[in-house]
Amino acid sequence: MIWRASLLILLLGGGSGLAEEEETLPEFAACMADEMARFEQVLDTYALSEAQAAGHPHIDIGGVEFCGTVGIVICDRSDNTQGCQRALAVTQDILRAHVLHHLPEPGDEEPELFAERLYHVTHALAHDASAGPDCTGYVPQLETWCLAREANGRLRSAVMAWQVARNLGLSEPAAQAGWIDEPSLTRPRARVGGRD
Repeated sequence: MIWRASLLILLLGGGSGLAEEEETLPEFAACMADEMARFEQVLDTYALSEAQAAGHPHIDIGGVEFCGTVGIVICDRSDNTQGCQRALAVTQDILRAHVLHHLPEPGDEEPELFAERLYHVTHALAHDASAGPDCTGYVPQLETWCLAREANGRLRSAVMAWQVARNLGLSEPAAQAGWIDEPSLTRPRARVGGRD
């Protein structure tokens, strides 16, 4: 969680001390494992809520976008930014394929609950094919950045469908399904100077 705040400060241009000692950011796979574990924790609590009882599923794909952005920042810091961003796009598309593989087909009957109707829509959205190459015609640096961002968008659609399926009890947790690793249980770094 500390690295999230540090990344935000770094992206907003603050934190001169961070520039001297770059924060170690989590690799994409580790970031995704943490985000999916966070979703499962919230889902357990959300199951007891009035919103869930009324058929409104818990959806939070912000962590997927965050992990993609962290991956892009890691690529920006690398010696081969464009190659790294191309590899990140491929990694995200491979993960999307794993998520899609574990999504059950929606039923043929007319859905009654809002969450069931939403699952039909998100399932279709997650399986949608691209209308064409959205990133062509840019300078090479912007094209590879665009490829990584577009891959993250496709992954977010797949994860959103999976989250609705999890709310409906149609799919198992990501780590159990095998499309994400178990999260690492890392302890936060101690603050310099105590709790002041």
